[in-house]
Amino acid sequence: MNNSSKYLLITLATFVAGYFYLRFAYQTTGNMPFVQEIVLVVLGTIATIAITAALLNKQSEIELEKEQRVKIFDIKSDLYFELIEFIEKIITKGEITQNDLIVLEFLTHKISIIANPEVLREYSNFISTIKKTSLDKKISSLESDELSSKLAKLCGKIRYDLISKDKSGLSDVQRIIEHNIEKI
Repeated sequence: MNNSSKYLLITLATFVAGYFYLRFAYQTTGNMPFVQEIVLVVLGTIATIAITAALLNKQSEIELEKEQRVKIFDIKSDLYFELIEFIEKIITKGEITQNDLIVLEFLTHKISIIANPEVLREYSNFISTIKKTSLDKKISSLESDELSSKLAKLCGKIRYDLISKDKSGLSDVQRIIEHNIEKI
């Protein structure tokens, strides 16, 4: 049972007990209408406080979840852009050094923490291409095209990890990205 349910149960029990007490007080003051009105005002105030407390508690939970989602989105987008910029540096440099492989290894660790499974699978394909390319340390134009193609596929998965919850258009986006890369 989570905290929200516990608080709701305690509030409900308090409200029911208070209701029965105030109902008893209302019935015992049957011949004094003014006192009955005061009892009703107190009962209404308690009901208003209980409802407001429950609504504020739920609103606080929603705000915390929203802040967490925004923070995760920021972390993911920063890391994904860092990866893309790093790959851009490698391709424009035309070679892969040992230091580049070490940086890529640490980027891989970071990505493994936050990425969804689809991104991780595509990233694994991308890393395989990088490893194959790094054997001779130089990046030929053919290898550069292959890296760009694999990166484009990875970017499609990243896009859906960051933006969309609807996976139905994923294959269309992948085809468009691959088509755009082939045109270059």
